[in-house]
Amino acid sequence: MKKEALLFDHDGGVDDLLSLMLLLSMDQIEIKGISITPADCIADYATESTQKLLSLFQQTAIPVAVGKYHGINAFPLEWRAGPMVLNALPMMINVDTRTQQLAPGGSIDLLADQLQKAEHPVKVLLTGPCSNLVRTLQQFPTLRAKIKEVIWMGGAVDTGGNVVTYNHNSTAEWNVYWDPVSAQQLFEMELPITLFPLDVTNAVPVNFEFLKELATQVEFDLSNLAGQFWATTLNTIPAYEYTYYMWDILATSYLGIPDAFQFEDIELSVSTQAPNTGQTLRTKGNGNWVHVAKTVDKQAFYQYILNQFNTNF
Repeated sequence: MKKEALLFDHDGGVDDLLSLMLLLSMDQIEIKGISITPADCIADYATESTQKLLSLFQQTAIPVAVGKYHGINAFPLEWRAGPMVLNALPMMINVDTRTQQLAPGGSIDLLADQLQKAEHPVKVLLTGPCSNLVRTLQQFPTLRAKIKEVIWMGGAVDTGGNVVTYNHNSTAEWNVYWDPVSAQQLFEMELPITLFPLDVTNAVPVNFEFLKELATQVEFDLSNLAGQFWATTLNTIPAYEYTYYMWDILATSYLGIPDAFQFEDIELSVSTQAPNTGQTLRTKGNGNWVHVAKTVDKQAFYQYILNQFNTNF
């Protein structure tokens, strides 16, 4: 099987790291580099988690780098610090990463280097803000031709956002809100973008029915570790019921089950001004066309995740 080259940029949350696990389970994907955005994470912990997962999958040759840009609107500190517990989970705590070195320079250098080396256009998966990619392409504009598709979990088009703060009207999604200027610049670059906004991710919560099914596969390493990861999210977002969603892992699953989704091509722009900073807006005539996921076959999606995690490292 010919593998498809992929660059992965994530921001260290639980769902980002689960996305990395899913990518590493895909036989058809070859990860050429991993970039970490210091957004919904503390970079040191996110780097450690990333390197530990690569060790478990025996994929330590994949280069890893950390972005140096910090966004406009910071994620809450309690969210950023939360995933540090992942490194202390029973399957993670004793994984040795001392021999792994970060790629020199940082995220821009890593992304530029891998794009320059690519013999054919590659896909880029973003499960955090898009800032590292945007800054890379601003510095090296000719590299846009090396990108086959940008797959991004971000935005909220025809549904409410998940940003709740005193100076915002709750219309934005956090990955866009962290750096709305870069989000608008990404749309203006006229790249082939496939967007997975809250409109579709809100259809796939991490519910107890799914976790119970996953637990029946606990003898398999991936199911065991994924279940431990998701268990840490129970109190991440206070609610009267379990409302942690499959944000990033849903976007990642598109690489394996593209036919499970239905899309709409929408002309979008991003607001960079209060009170709706970061809102992804339908725009007629002066926006930029984006391929937007609107629905997903939920049964096919959940079954795909169970199947992919039904294995050992």
